[in-house]
Order: sequence, then C-alpha cells, then structure tokens
Amino acid sequence: MGISFDVPGQAADAVPDPVDAAAYAWVVEHGRMDPDALAAHLDRLGLDPRAAEEALARLAGWHLIHPDTQDPTRMHAREPQAAANAACAPIEARIAHFQEEMARSRARMAAFLPHYLDAARGQAPGQGVEVITHLPEVRAALERASAECTSEVLASQPGGSRVPEAMQEALRRDHALLSRGVRMRTLYHHTARFNGPSQAYVEAASELGAEYRTAHQLFGRLIVFDRETAFVPLSDGSWGAVVVRQEALVAYLCEVFEQTWALAQPFISAAEEGLELVAQEIDRTIIRLLAAGLKDEAIARRVGLSLRTARRHIADIMEQLGAESRFQAGAAAMRAGLLDD
Repeated sequence: MGISFDVPGQAADAVPDPVDAAAYAWVVEHGRMDPDALAAHLDRLGLDPRAAEEALARLAGWHLIHPDTQDPTRMHAREPQAAANAACAPIEARIAHFQEEMARSRARMAAFLPHYLDAARGQAPGQGVEVITHLPEVRAALERASAECTSEVLASQPGGSRVPEAMQEALRRDHALLSRGVRMRTLYHHTARFNGPSQAYVEAASELGAEYRTAHQLFGRLIVFDRETAFVPLSDGSWGAVVVRQEALVAYLCEVFEQTWALAQPFISAAEEGLELVAQEIDRTIIRLLAAGLKDEAIARRVGLSLRTARRHIADIMEQLGAESRFQAGAAAMRAGLLDD
C-alpha cells in the first residue's frame, strides 16, 4: 500500500463444439464461404453435415470469421485472440461508459464535501471529522492509525511515480501491518506500471501478502483503517488531510473503493504485459476524457500523469487522429470505433 500521502481455470463451455471447431479449421484452410463443401467435409469427419450453415453463422457471430469486402463468397479467419478483442470491444465500451457515469457521480458527491467540512471544522477531534493542516501532524496521525489497525487497510494512491526513499519507508510500515495479519489492498493508476520503484515496491510487498490493482482512472487519494478511520487530502492542494470517523461517510468511501477495486486489474509491470498494450490503454482513456470535454489538468489527474506528460500524449493523439480541436478528436475517435457507442 505505502501508507503515505506521496490463468484462471478454463470454463467448461470454453471447449468448442466439434462441428464449430471443424468448420473454423476448414475456413482457415480454404478461406471461402461454401456451406455445401463444408457439409461434405463434416460428413467425412463423421459429424452432422446439416450443421454447416449454423456453424458458419456462429463463427461469424463470434467474430472468428468475416467476409471479404471485395468478394462476399470468400471468408477470412481471425486469429482467436483478435476475435476475442473484437467480441469484447462493445462490452469494454459499456464498462467504460459505466465507469464514466460512476466517476461523474462521485465527483458530484465530492463537490459537497467542502460544505460538510466547513460545517464540521468546529467539532472536537473524534466527533466525526478532524482537519489537520500540517504535514508532520498528518504523518503522526497516520503512524498512530497504522499502529492501532487490527484487520484491514484500503488505499487509493493516484499518480504514476514514486520516490524510492518513500517506498522504503512505506515498506517498513506495511511489513509491520502485514506481520500482524492485517489485510492490505491498494489501488494505483495504470501508469504506475511504468515506474521502476513502484514495480519493485509492489513485488516486495506482494510477497508479504499485500494486494495491488491498477485502474485507468482513480477517484483520488484515500487511506482507510479498519473501515473506521479514513484519511483524505485537503482540497486546497496543501499537504494537509481530513481525518474522517463519521460512520456513514467512512462507509461511503469504502464503497467507492470497492467499486473501483472490482473493475481494476492486477498490478503487472508494463514490460511484462507489453509496453505497447499498456500505452494504448492509457491513450484510449485520454481519448474518452477528451471527448467528455475535460481540461488537460483534469485528464492528467485522472490518469496519473504529470501535466507535461499528459499534454504530450494529448498532442500525439490529436496528431494521429488528424484533429485540430477536441471536438474533432472526439468525432474522429468515434468514427474509428475508439469510443463507446
């Protein structure tokens, strides 16, 4: 986690039907749409020849085969992973749409937090909300909460870079927690997978039992101890923090974490997963945020990049799309199938 302010099992239905498998292999070999010839081939294999047309229809529906644009009688077979990408694209688009809806809902609710805090500033510590304005006091409060924690720590750590010295200090605290049997789960941005210190830290802490996932977008910085005490940063950009102990508000913050955790992916280094693939995922997220009308600063914060790096990505994306404005970029991305329908 770093307490700081800095192959699943194969399903039974994954085994293809013998007719579908034979039809797919036949199209790969012959590259044409010929139900009669396929039926004869199935018959020779001892399979039902009457299933030829239905098998071809299923393969087309699964994106495993598709007709030639110049000659509809000819067929092209897709490599299975490419077919899976094509089949999952609409689902991923819907997931991205729901993620955007959740982000907007969270942002809408978060807009009320300053009003809540303003009204709560006069309360004594321990009565729900405590505002700490100085970094040394924040660190001391985090150390106390960590020492008193008995069961669980949840953390969201936006941003893609970590300082090695801070990582070593965080690893010391995390080791103390994990050795007591405390479960620790932490969310990072996908961009953290490019950061060497982050990769080394996650590998070391994972061996101790900590869990890590990454997401395209995060809701902000958050640390929760035992679902009783939450730390969130002050909105003024300072190193201060708000300590939340009010039961309903802490429960809400935990629910926000759990929703993001369920959609996040296990932390895998960019080199292990493929630098190009990870970079493409980040670019697709930036395109969606551009199309949604977000400014450069908001996009950088959402995807965990510095403002300078985010602007470089945005410039490259707009150049690749041949767009001179964000509106044109959104339209070009929609035509290219990069946005949800």
